[in-house]
Amino acid sequence: MAEMGSKGVTAGKIASNVQKKLTRAQEKVLQKLGKADETKDEQFEQCVQNFNKQLTEGTRLQKDLRTYLASVKAMHEASKKLNECLQEVYEPDWPGRDEANKIAENNDLLWMDYHQKLVDQALLTMDTYLGQFPDIKSRIAKRGRKLVDYDSARHHYESLQTAKKKDEAKIAKAEEELIKAQKVFEEMNVDLQEELPSLWNSRVGFYVNTFQSIAGLEENFHKEMSKLNQNLNDVLVSLEKQHGSNTFTVKAQPRKKSKLFSRLRRKKNSDNAPAKGNKSPSPPDGSPAATPEIRVNHEPEPAGGATPGAALPKSPSQSSLPAVVVETFPATVNGTVEGGSGAGRLDLPPGFMFKVQAQHDYTATDTDELQLKAGDVVLVIPFQNPEEQDEGWLMGVKESDWNQHKELEKCRGVFPENFTERVP
Repeated sequence: MAEMGSKGVTAGKIASNVQKKLTRAQEKVLQKLGKADETKDEQFEQCVQNFNKQLTEGTRLQKDLRTYLASVKAMHEASKKLNECLQEVYEPDWPGRDEANKIAENNDLLWMDYHQKLVDQALLTMDTYLGQFPDIKSRIAKRGRKLVDYDSARHHYESLQTAKKKDEAKIAKAEEELIKAQKVFEEMNVDLQEELPSLWNSRVGFYVNTFQSIAGLEENFHKEMSKLNQNLNDVLVSLEKQHGSNTFTVKAQPRKKSKLFSRLRRKKNSDNAPAKGNKSPSPPDGSPAATPEIRVNHEPEPAGGATPGAALPKSPSQSSLPAVVVETFPATVNGTVEGGSGAGRLDLPPGFMFKVQAQHDYTATDTDELQLKAGDVVLVIPFQNPEEQDEGWLMGVKESDWNQHKELEKCRGVFPENFTERVP
């Protein structure tokens, strides 16, 4: 009998819920058709809009925070692998091996600590903050249903009162249902009217605390990581000092082996100029080829002769004149004034652009290349044909050769840019 009674209660409750749903649906249809008025509360509707906006923003913040944490974890893994690589390549007999390993361990612990604190102080707080929204959202929806019930009960009561044939018993029962529906609705409405504005205002403090926590944790993390990086740098500097003679060889970029100087040699041979016998791009000091013959006539010439003091011999290739200025005449090439920042200056070659200093020795592999020693200063000049310039290579003349010979044809050559550094 008890079981039957329980089933009867359950069946009755289900039937009651079904009837409520039908009544609500009917009431909503009448309201939409304008045949029944709807209770409105603009202040509450504004609170609901704010609630939905707050929920959307909070959900996005939670998603972005999880993405940030995933990135931190990925950086941790990448940093860990990089340190593992350092430990593998750090040979046992190198000084500072133990210190480097200890730094790697501390680096790993620092990443782990940073990730965990972000979870505890930011993500869990974020989850707690958003955890209150589902319940409130459910209560807002329930309030909406109770408001429809209240409107429906009100309309039913009003229709019985205005009927031609009044049934006092039905009116009394309808009034009782109206009072009950109104009470349930108002209780829920009052609670939400208090909670929603308070929840909306809480967002400011929550955002402040969240981003302050993230910023503070990140600042401390980078401070500690900076110390570890400085320690690692000190270890590697010590290693470099003790193994300075074993530094790796700097290599030049490969060249296309342009035919610049091959063409120049052919041109010289065609002019019956003696071919260069020395493989080096710059002649040795004191050799006959190292010092071009320059004659300046100080005696008056016979009538019809050249102007005293202005006659300079041309080089065999007719491509340039020695950078010697007599009186006010500028340096020229093929009868035109040479451009560039070094044009017309005694101490710089025509077309001079800037200086570089060799940081490493470079052994020339072709006759058009400069042989460099660490410390050599090179005066950089442009290529006569820009298309002949290979990537990573410059044209120039060693300053020492230029100061001694003042002749580009015998001294200039190409050299790898990465073996040098620009100097004032």
